Amino acid sequence: MSPVLDVRDVSVRIRVPSGHHVQAVDRVSFSVEPGETLAIVGESGCGKTMLAMAVLGLLPSGGEITNGEVLLDGEDLRTATPSRLRDIRGRTIGAVFQEPMAALDPVLTIGRQIAEVIQRHEGLSKDAARGRALELMSLVGIPDPASRIDQYPHQFSGGMAQRVVIAMAIACRPRVLLADEPTTALDVTIQAAVLRVIDSLKHQLDMAVVLITHDLGVVADVADRVMVMYAGRVVEEADVLDTFAAPQHQYTRGLMGAIRHPTRTPPRSRLTEIPGMVPTLLAPAQACAFAPRCPLADDRCRAELPLLGPIRDHHAVACFHPGVPA
Repeated sequence: MSPVLDVRDVSVRIRVPSGHHVQAVDRVSFSVEPGETLAIVGESGCGKTMLAMAVLGLLPSGGEITNGEVLLDGEDLRTATPSRLRDIRGRTIGAVFQEPMAALDPVLTIGRQIAEVIQRHEGLSKDAARGRALELMSLVGIPDPASRIDQYPHQFSGGMAQRVVIAMAIACRPRVLLADEPTTALDVTIQAAVLRVIDSLKHQLDMAVVLITHDLGVVADVADRVMVMYAGRVVEEADVLDTFAAPQHQYTRGLMGAIRHPTRTPPRSRLTEIPGMVPTLLAPAQACAFAPRCPLADDRCRAELPLLGPIRDHHAVACFHPGVPA
C-alpha cells in the first residue's frame, strides 16, 4: 500500500527573538499509510509540534522549511500556493491540537463552527451543513447533539470540547489526521474515550493518523508504529510491539524506564530519570546529541553523528551501540 503522507528529509529552522536560528527539526523522514497510526514521541522541545506545523504549512513567524519534501498523495506541499494549502487543510488533512478551548471561537456556537468547515470545503447550504454537523457530533460521541449544537464552547467540558475539535477535523473525511497531544490535560477516563473516538474514526474513514504525544501509555493503546525524536532528529523507529519489547536506543530505554509499572515499580519509589539537560538547537548536530546524557557514550559518539539505519525488519535506530544494556 502506498503512503498517503510521505515526509522526506525535512529540516525546519526557527528564528528566535535574540536573532539566532534554532534547528527545530533536522532531516526527519517518515511515512504513514491509510488506516495506520504513527505515534511520534519525545520530550517537550524535541521538534514534534514543529514537524506537524511544517506538514500543515503553519510554521510560526520566523520559521521555514530549509530542506526536504512533504508529499501528500504525491503532491509536494512545499510548492503549494497559500490558496491550495487552505483547500488541503480541513479537507485532505485534518488537525487536532492539544488545547481545544484555544482552537474554538468562544463567541460562536459549536454547531456554527463545525458547519463553517463543511460549507467552506464542500459548498453545502447552511441547513445541510447544520444537519451534517449534527451527524458529526453524534459520530464523535457527544450526547444529545440536537440540544448541544447551539451551545457555546464554555458550556462544554474539556473532553467534550476536544470531541468538537475532532468533529471539525474529520468533517470532510480527510485522508490524514494530525493529532498533536489530543489528550493533554484530560483525565484518564476522558482521555481513553477521546482515543477510542480517534481509533474508531480511523477504521471507519480509512484515515492515516499521525499522533504526537509524550504519553507512552497512549502509544501502547493506539499506535501501529512509533517514531522517537530527540533534539530535532529521529533516533528510533519501529513497530509498536518492537518498541516496547526491545527498545534499542538509550533514550528510548530512558523513556520506558520513567514509566511507573503497577507490579514492577516499588511503592513510593522515585521514577528513573534521564540525567542531564536537553541540548540547545542553535546549530545542526555534528555528533550524537544524546551523548552527554548517555551511559554508553564514547569518543565516537561525541565526535560522529549516528545516522538512522535498519537493524532488523521494521526497526531502525540512530545509535553506535544499539540494544546494549546500560
